[in-house]
Amino acid sequence: MSATRTPEEIRASIEQNRQELGMSLVRLRDEVTELTNWRAQVRRNEKNLQIAAAAAGFVLAGGIGGTFGTLFGRGRRKRRGSSAG
Repeated sequence: MSATRTPEEIRASIEQNRQELGMSLVRLRDEVTELTNWRAQVRRNEKNLQIAAAAAGFVLAGGIGGTFGTLFGRGRRKRRGSSAG
């Protein structure tokens, strides 16, 4: 290939670059549309979101400490109160 290109070669290169850029923009637009479609994201990840929501609810409701306190803590308090009196 020579160091200097003809005007026709330059025009052809510019046109090829335009076409590639146009195709890249279409792909980018499609990807952005897909990534910002939150309803589709929710549908695809519904099970994981349900698990995460259940875990968050568990933690917000007291988590493991609350569970153990409910299961074991009250019984201990009653026993202490009944043995002291």
